[in-house]
Amino acid sequence: MSELPQELRYLDTHEWVRNEGDGIATIGITDHAQDSLGDVVYVELPEVGRVLSVGEESAVVESVKAASDIYAPVSGEVIAVNEALEDEPETVNNSPYGDGWFYKVRMSDPSELDELLDADGYREVAEES
Repeated sequence: MSELPQELRYLDTHEWVRNEGDGIATIGITDHAQDSLGDVVYVELPEVGRVLSVGEESAVVESVKAASDIYAPVSGEVIAVNEALEDEPETVNNSPYGDGWFYKVRMSDPSELDELLDADGYREVAEES
């Protein structure tokens, strides 16, 4: 498995969260997830202004192999989406932890981050799947 960014938090469903500070979090899918999916051909993002709860379906990523739901790792209001993915969904494959991010939320409860997996915990989950 490729190197996992240590500063991120992870879900066992293969989403990642970056705490940007000031109650803002960026969400995407892991390198393991994009690798399992294969070539990403479409990403359906949540609408700005939508309020998400932990575990709620928040986006959909489609590849040549399958469609997969993306779950909200933290609760909060969607304040930005990565519109570049509409024209270049393959960015998720090329840069899952960088330019391939999905959306940003203003967290309603930043302590939810403490419930998520760290890089080592996620590595164990991903290696078993």
